[in-house]
Amino acid sequence: MKALVFKKKKLNKKDKRLIRKARIRAKVRGTNERPRISVFRSNKNIYLQAINDEIGHTLVYSSSLEFKDKKLTGKEKAKKASELLAERLLKLGIKKIVFDRGGYKYHGRIKIIAETLRERGLDF
Repeated sequence: MKALVFKKKKLNKKDKRLIRKARIRAKVRGTNERPRISVFRSNKNIYLQAINDEIGHTLVYSSSLEFKDKKLTGKEKAKKASELLAERLLKLGIKKIVFDRGGYKYHGRIKIIAETLRERGLDF
């Protein structure tokens, strides 16, 4: 992954998150036995992927777009998407994961995702 280099300019919120993301990704690797759970959060939806970084493949994914017909809040969408991801991982026989929060703070929807994955029996 390319290193992000910024000159002497004021960094905006997105740039700061990308710097944090690059710092985290330098340390976090996923394997087939222990995939990396990548989180992307937009204003309306949440996207989750279980990634094997050794070969660069997504094993399973889940997003709140799968529940588009229901009227849910952001936190409810995050909980349902993480429940669906956990169900799909357990179907593959994967119980251990590495959690990559994508540079986001560990609170709100990100915290709900992590707690739900733990409740469903995944270990990280």
